[in-house]
Amino acid sequence: MNTYFHSVELEVDKCCGCTNCLKRCPTEAIRIRDGKAHILSERCIDCGECIRVCPHHAKKAHSSELEDINKFKYKVAVPAPSLYGQFNNLDNVNIVLTGLKALGFDYIFEVSRAAELVSEATRQLIKENKVNKPIISSACPAIVRLIKIRFPELCNNVIPLMAPIEVAARMARKKAVKRTGLKPEDIGVFFITPCPAKVTEIHTPNCVEKSACDGAIGISRIYPELTKAMDHLKDVESLGRSGLIGIGWATSGGESAGMLGEKYLAADGIENAIRILEELEDEHIRDVDFVELNACSGGCVGGVLTVENPYVAQARIQKLRKYLPVTLNHLEDGDLEKMLWEEELKFDADIFRLSDDIFKAMEMMDRMENICKGLPGLDCGSCGSPTCRAMAEDIVKGEAKETDCIHKLKEQIHRVYDQLKDTI
Repeated sequence: MNTYFHSVELEVDKCCGCTNCLKRCPTEAIRIRDGKAHILSERCIDCGECIRVCPHHAKKAHSSELEDINKFKYKVAVPAPSLYGQFNNLDNVNIVLTGLKALGFDYIFEVSRAAELVSEATRQLIKENKVNKPIISSACPAIVRLIKIRFPELCNNVIPLMAPIEVAARMARKKAVKRTGLKPEDIGVFFITPCPAKVTEIHTPNCVEKSACDGAIGISRIYPELTKAMDHLKDVESLGRSGLIGIGWATSGGESAGMLGEKYLAADGIENAIRILEELEDEHIRDVDFVELNACSGGCVGGVLTVENPYVAQARIQKLRKYLPVTLNHLEDGDLEKMLWEEELKFDADIFRLSDDIFKAMEMMDRMENICKGLPGLDCGSCGSPTCRAMAEDIVKGEAKETDCIHKLKEQIHRVYDQLKDTI
């Protein structure tokens, strides 16, 4: 079984076992046991939905500290375009980029530059009919992991291109080596991230052997220092090198707009994305070439590591794009091949394996089906499992018992009461 680093963590002392996260987790990765939530590592996709819905702030996302950049001789910031939507009255992205340099970064390489290259590469692959349609974007790591776990039949529809953050990090490191003459390991490349899924992607990437990023700093973590630095700038450097297509990737529909065509579909929010994936799996959606899915509402501007309301941030991004050129970055010979995945996207069957012994696994499956038939089918979550089927699975694994179901417990109490009543 693959072992994943997880950026989403549980603060047990704050957890009240309220089941909000249990009901909203898209991969049934949470259980409530002994009055506390437990995260099943193998199923968690670090989408951050549990952070979003927890009223007690018992979930948090881990990311790098700004001080971590000092471990390297040369520091590179790779900011997500969603960063631009966090600041009020911003009319020039160069203010943000110069502010990052004031915080100690030596070189800035926008993710939006790489996004424009990924958009062009996607258009080229669609034109050459080299991918299965409808094509699903690979940009959101939470969606990619969701497909691996819940929709394995759609793995071949995910476009085999590295996400813009990975493309940007590789390009930035290469340019930094050329600029400085330093060894690659002396250069620290840090992504400024809006969400925990991208933190996880850097540590345990999908379909590439190793990420070119050395860390990811949450937007919410760097925001106070960056705002202060921006307020005290004496000069603003011209550092921006991307157009409206690249910056548009910050919001839902921005990547699709970069296809420059009409046959696309964009959905945001994990529940909406799941509905689209279900319809794709059932082949109910056919008349589209490209499907953009974002786990966060509003797109990346809605990530749980941002600070601004996603719809306010979305409006700011639209305003910023208004006077930009369409694109400033184009593929050169050989670029497309360098952007392709190094490994195939595959379903991790070990996640749902009941036993390494196939005969025992089949017996457990039969028992699970029988238990499931005896449960009420309400999927209420009061047992500590998200659904009755998940409860049946937990029982056969020895992680729960039937009387954890309050309805089954009530039946047992009534039976005992009736037996006692007859003896009186």
